Amino acid sequence: MTRSFHVAQLDELDRVAVAGTLWRPVRRTLGVTGFGINAYTAAAAGDEVIEPHDETSPGAGHEEEMYVVVTGEAVFEIGGERVDAPTGTLILVPVGIHREAKAAAPETTVLVIGGPPGAALPPSPFEYWYAAEPAYDRGDYDEALAIASEGLEHYPGHPTLNYQLACFEALAGRSDEALARMRIAADANPDVIEWAADDADLDSIRDDPRFPRATR
Repeated sequence: MTRSFHVAQLDELDRVAVAGTLWRPVRRTLGVTGFGINAYTAAAAGDEVIEPHDETSPGAGHEEEMYVVVTGEAVFEIGGERVDAPTGTLILVPVGIHREAKAAAPETTVLVIGGPPGAALPPSPFEYWYAAEPAYDRGDYDEALAIASEGLEHYPGHPTLNYQLACFEALAGRSDEALARMRIAADANPDVIEWAADDADLDSIRDDPRFPRATR
């Protein structure tokens, strides 16, 4: 049976000596088409791991780039500023800013993910209510509303986003707004009525005749 996905081990990827570093062909190996992704390895401390560039040369993709240090440690120079980057560091650099990096430890590998600015927008709908979760957990429902409502620009009729906003509105004491959001959510996805059946966040509006209910 043919797999519908691809798996690779970073340690097993080719090491191609180019531009003073070792290129690891992640994108080509996995067949990635949605974004650019590769890795670079420096075998020894002091070796170059990211070549000097600014993403504007003829051979560049003119992409904003995210650098993720997955093993070892690197020292970046970005726009003339030194950035120490141990394992786990994430650095986003826009097009046109000079960047380069050297390894500060043997076998330092940096994963590079790139794409044209704006290409990944809008974000997935879930990001908005996920981002609101910390404010919700501490009971700051106004803040949760402010964060999650940002998603309405791109997803005004999204059922789950409107359901989450209804919960925040209800908890903030805004019954009319909560009921309006519930109606949008239920019209877009009838499953919302099931979700709401035992959701304590909606208790303050449950007895209102406008509250969506299953029809027999």
